[in-house]
Amino acid sequence: MLYLGIGIAALLLLLGLWLILFYNKMIGNKAKVDNSWGQINVQLKMRADLIPNLVETVSAYASHEQVTLNEVTHARNMFLNAQTQDDVIKSSDMMTGMLGRLFAVSEQYPDLKANQGFLDLQSQLRELEQKIAMYRQFYNDTVLKFNQFVITFPNNIFATIFGAGELPFFQIDPSESAAPSVNFKR
Repeated sequence: MLYLGIGIAALLLLLGLWLILFYNKMIGNKAKVDNSWGQINVQLKMRADLIPNLVETVSAYASHEQVTLNEVTHARNMFLNAQTQDDVIKSSDMMTGMLGRLFAVSEQYPDLKANQGFLDLQSQLRELEQKIAMYRQFYNDTVLKFNQFVITFPNNIFATIFGAGELPFFQIDPSESAAPSVNFKR
């Protein structure tokens, strides 16, 4: 009977240690996901901060393109007011699409394409789009690692107990999958 009690105590101790290790690894993986999402947000905010200057520059040359300019501003405002991760992703997709339309419209204005301020904004946006793509990939990699951890057996049982589930990937709308073209040099 004594050996049975010692065996049960040892088993409970091992289970307790395993739970501690499991929980710490799960929290560590979640922290990596949160950090990578934060990096994406920084880049998206920087892109949103460039939009007023871009709209101002374009409107000086293409004032009758007010509908497009308003749509770009609306997409930016949706991003700035986004409350959830899904809202951020949707508004970011919308901003990407609207910037693509704005750059397509700007093709019709040779003076605008020659403006140094516009060229500088193009360059900054191109760099930001590359960083966003890189951070999106890093985020999706960390989400994949987290999701694999919480859905495998027996982790899935304890992840459910701790309230952890699969996290969403940052997938852009297929219609917005092409980054806006910002290279106007021919």
